[in-house]
Amino acid sequence: MTLDDLPGWLVGWCVDQLGNEPVKVLFERRSLSAVFGLRLVDGRDVVVKAREDDGRAASCVAAQAQMAERGFPCARPLTPVVGVGALAVHAEESRSGGELLCGNSPDVAVRYAAVFAWLMAELAGVTVAPPLPNPRWARWDHTDSGLWPAIDFLDERDQSAVPAYVVETADRARTRMLAADLPCVLGHVDFEAQNLRWHDGDVWAVHDWDSLAWQPEAALVGAACGAFANVSPPTLAPIESSSAFLAAYQDLRGRRFTVEEQEMAWAASLWPAAHNARWEALHGDTPKSCEAVRVQAAERLSRASA
Repeated sequence: MTLDDLPGWLVGWCVDQLGNEPVKVLFERRSLSAVFGLRLVDGRDVVVKAREDDGRAASCVAAQAQMAERGFPCARPLTPVVGVGALAVHAEESRSGGELLCGNSPDVAVRYAAVFAWLMAELAGVTVAPPLPNPRWARWDHTDSGLWPAIDFLDERDQSAVPAYVVETADRARTRMLAADLPCVLGHVDFEAQNLRWHDGDVWAVHDWDSLAWQPEAALVGAACGAFANVSPPTLAPIESSSAFLAAYQDLRGRRFTVEEQEMAWAASLWPAAHNARWEALHGDTPKSCEAVRVQAAERLSRASA
C-alpha cells in the first residue's frame, strides 16, 4: 500500500492530531477495524486505528492509556478517540516486534494465564465507563430476540446450515451464564495467541484493546481459557489446558472461584467457539470450531452444570 492509497481523510488527520504527515505506509490490516502503520515526517512510527463508531472506542482507548501508564505491555495511545464521519479514530505508538507463542498444552496455558491474571489485576485499578455493547463474539448477555446477538450479515444467511449441536451448545451455555448473579468487571475478550507477542520468554505486547468488555470475571476468564491458543482459523483449547489455565489464574489472583464462578467459567469457555462454529457453517469454511464444539461440548457443559 502506498500513501496514495490511504483514505482521503487520513493524511490531514495525522497533521491535525499528531503534528506531522505520513511519509511511508508500513502496513495496513482490515478486519472489524482498519489499522494503518505509518512513518511520520519526524521519524516516528505510529499506528492509526479506525472503526465504526458504536460508542465503545472512547472507553477502550482510555483504558488502554491507563494500562500503558501502569506499565502493562501495550501500545500507548497518542490521541483520544476522534470522530471522522461515522468512524472512531485514534493513534497509538507502534509496539512492533516479538514472536507468537504457539501451542495449546497445559504448560503453555499456564503462561497465558499468568498474563491474563496480570491484565485483570491491572484493569481492576482502571476507571472508565463500561465499553458497551460488548464485542459481538462475546455478547452472550445481549437483549436481542433469539439465541444469538443481532449481526445482520450473519442473520441474513441460511441458519439451517448451523449444526443443531452448535445451537444446542450455545443455548445451554448462555442459559447457564444468564442464570448467574455475579458483578461485572472490565476485561479483555479477545485474549488469543494472535493478539499477543513474546520476547525472550516474556510477554512483549498485548494488542486489540478494542476488545474490552464489561462482564463477570468468571465469564472473562472462561472465554480466555478456551481461546488463548487461537490463531487463524480459531478453535478451542483442549479441556485439560483450559483446566490448567483456570487453576493457574486463580492461584495467581489469590482467590478460588466459587462453585457458581467455576460453572460460569466453563460455560463461557464454549460461547466464543460456538460463535466461531456458527460463522464457519454460515460461510462454508472448514469446520474447525464446529468439530471442537462437537467433541468437547458435553464435558464442558457438564462442568458448567448446564
